[in-house]
Amino acid sequence: MISQIFILSCRGDHLIYKNFRGEAGNEVVNIFYQKVTTLPENQAPVIMNHEGLHFIHVRQSGLYFVATARTNVSPFTIIEFLNRFASLIKDYCGTLNEKLVRLNFALIYELLDEMLDYGYIQTTSTDILKNFIQTEVVDTKPSSLFDLSNIGLFGADTQQSKVAPSAAASRPVFSSRSEQGSKNEVFLDVIERLTVVIGSNGTVMKVDVQGEIRMKCFLPSGSELRIGLNEEFSIGKSELRGYGTAVRVDECSFHEVVKLDDFDSNRILKLHPPQGELTIMHYQLSDDLPSVLPFRLFPTVEKDLNSNRLMVHLKLRCDLPPKSQALNVRVHLPVPKNTISLSQELSSPDQTAELQQSTKSIQWVISRFPGGSQLSALFKVTLYWKFCLYLAEEKNIWYLNL
Repeated sequence: MISQIFILSCRGDHLIYKNFRGEAGNEVVNIFYQKVTTLPENQAPVIMNHEGLHFIHVRQSGLYFVATARTNVSPFTIIEFLNRFASLIKDYCGTLNEKLVRLNFALIYELLDEMLDYGYIQTTSTDILKNFIQTEVVDTKPSSLFDLSNIGLFGADTQQSKVAPSAAASRPVFSSRSEQGSKNEVFLDVIERLTVVIGSNGTVMKVDVQGEIRMKCFLPSGSELRIGLNEEFSIGKSELRGYGTAVRVDECSFHEVVKLDDFDSNRILKLHPPQGELTIMHYQLSDDLPSVLPFRLFPTVEKDLNSNRLMVHLKLRCDLPPKSQALNVRVHLPVPKNTISLSQELSSPDQTAELQQSTKSIQWVISRFPGGSQLSALFKVTLYWKFCLYLAEEKNIWYLNL
């Protein structure tokens, strides 16, 4: 089924390579990286083909997880396997980055040997794998509850709220050394991705929210866990519950370990989670939001009469609470098709902006946006003006191509 598995860094360095069936050599690693880097804007398709060899890949934490196959395999099965493979590395190593992959290559190869047999998937169950994996994880540094420098999921630190679990949640789940004196803990995070389309006059045209409840579990296998949701939680516009303000989503889905026996009546999720990280719920909400948006955009566009420039001034305000912050905020601003260059003035060093010629848009990226603050950007867009004089027999006709 799967011919090869390999992991590459964002620079193309070979971190892990395993050939199961001998159907191709290791030169395909460089072929894949060349295909990825030559595509415009680094937007590589998940599935690519080269001389009858299929490349299926996912990207996590700046690393490429790639599987190759000669046969016509199910791409969704391979994608799910690669995502599960990345999650297992997180469970065993505590987190996922290039340095940890280099240090724990022996552990990762042992995982592959147990998960695959001659390219056929055997198991990805954490409860089964932990009985066979003997290699100990190599930590980059000892975990400390006083190290709050890592901003991430599961007890992530905010600038105003210092919480000790930020380092505890990133420790390895499966390690015999960590089992001695380890705590039975569960970390939950609600992660939401907000996409908004705003008109030139500041009017909100479309809103889409995609969220998930993600859990990292350090409980012994087989432990029962109950998670209670808001009693007014409703699915769809027709279903209303309780007497308070409705918490509504358009649709949602749950992990296979979640039992929904008490969900309809009491909004309780019952599950026996395996050790490690898993997403227990996905949900989506469009357009009709129950509350105001956490961002406000104030655009201003002016034309420079002395040159072929447009002056675009954007002010973006974050209305989140001061103790919260938005991560990886991206603003896409469409520009005229005859735009040739861009210069910008940004209000803080945490921002970046670039002109994407393929999509004819400006991408303004804010890595961290504290609640209650306001950022601004001035974009000077240079346009290409072309005057064409066409001489007719009877009169002159001027064409202005924009």
